[in-house]
Amino acid sequence: MFHLSLKDIHLAAYADNKESAIRQVAAALAASGYVSERYVEGMLEREIQSSTYLGNGIAIPHGTTATRDQVLHTGVQVLQFPDGVAWGNNQTVYIVIGIAAKSDEHLTLLHQLTRIISDENLASQMAKTASADELYRLLMSTPSSHFLDASTITLDIDAHDLTTLQALNIARLQQAKAVNAAFIADVLARQPIHLGQGLWLSDSATGNLRNAVAITRPKTPFTMDGQPVGVLMTIAYADDQLQSLLSPISTLLQQNKAERLYSAPDAAAIIALLTAGTPQEATALSADFILPNEHGLHTRPSSLLVNTIKQFNSQITIAHLDGSGVPVDGRKLMQVAGLGVKKGERIRFTAVGSDAEQALTAITALIE
Repeated sequence: MFHLSLKDIHLAAYADNKESAIRQVAAALAASGYVSERYVEGMLEREIQSSTYLGNGIAIPHGTTATRDQVLHTGVQVLQFPDGVAWGNNQTVYIVIGIAAKSDEHLTLLHQLTRIISDENLASQMAKTASADELYRLLMSTPSSHFLDASTITLDIDAHDLTTLQALNIARLQQAKAVNAAFIADVLARQPIHLGQGLWLSDSATGNLRNAVAITRPKTPFTMDGQPVGVLMTIAYADDQLQSLLSPISTLLQQNKAERLYSAPDAAAIIALLTAGTPQEATALSADFILPNEHGLHTRPSSLLVNTIKQFNSQITIAHLDGSGVPVDGRKLMQVAGLGVKKGERIRFTAVGSDAEQALTAITALIE
């Protein structure tokens, strides 16, 4: 979570052009003691190197690595421009978030920010609100749609009964603060339902605090009441956003392909199978990399990746294997930069299409 207070939010600003807006947010960073006055030079230089526009009317100007010594303390300043500021390429910015970071802390900030502002409705509300309290609330809110990630998936457990798998799933949901004691008691009192092909499901109508899915897979499938047990999913429903999970599950079962969940090599692959809109055809190609970039996957390398991907017709997703593992659309800069990948962390590209192999070759060359 990035640090933000009401004094860091400035409403109803006005700028004739992008440079003026950047100078204003740089001045706010300096006035708050986050940077020296020379930091603005790095912010303007960064914009020349690569636009910091993320989408949905939001930009995140920040300095270059050469001006990192001008950062005194990590922090942000938020300026709202209700009339909009032309940012180039027919893009208009209404919210400018100036970032100052002494090291790769900016990747954590970027990850948090982009998760929040990727919602078009939230971005529109932030642009129009006349209340600093409201803008603060919108920025600090946590989207409830991120219900499936690697932290709630346990693979290849040496277990031979559903009770053990159920206990592991409940522990994961407890850690995620998604369920309470009423949920636990109800789930333990009933046997999970067999959906077919070794896929089992448990849930409860009570004790759901937020949307979350826990998945446990035994190292060796076993049988229960004559039915195979390959995967147990325990689901907490807080609202109907989890409906998006049902379609991929239904598709796997209808196509008799639930075994893909049992053969998936890791949590990221399981997430990809259960994420609507993710390439999952048999012809999908994938490639894993350890990010070598010294300063991580910030906006400039993210932009290079997105531009490379856009040259191909194939559908391409990117997953942060050392993060949530949830795949994002490789054509969307906001989502790619929001992964927050740091040097030495693993990323996976998955491509489906007529030029998938060529796309992965180009991505490999770019990363190298």
